[in-house]
Amino acid sequence: MIETHYDCPCLEKCPLNYAMQLVGGKWKMQIICALNNQGKLRYNELRRKLDGISNTVLAGSLKELEEAGLVKRTEYLEVPVRVEYCSTEKADRLIPVLEAFSEWGEEMMEG
Repeated sequence: MIETHYDCPCLEKCPLNYAMQLVGGKWKMQIICALNNQGKLRYNELRRKLDGISNTVLAGSLKELEEAGLVKRTEYLEVPVRVEYCSTEKADRLIPVLEAFSEWGEEMMEG
């Protein structure tokens, strides 16, 4: 049997492994969903929607998601400075996958 990069045990080139690195972790999918559902949100609005997240984790996750091109940060030069976050088209393309994953989770919960 010929192994493809999809079933490679080392996961060096596995696209699923790469995707999970981008959105894995406790909060990143929730951040993407919140921004997709609500549109633009300011930092504190987003934090209120994610009950239990710390400032450090939220700031770090937003930075990583922005670097991955999944979140857009817009800074308005006002006093005080206003910053808004929104999901990008790349993140929006992930929503059907997350919905399917959620449906699978619901089925698993029901047994």
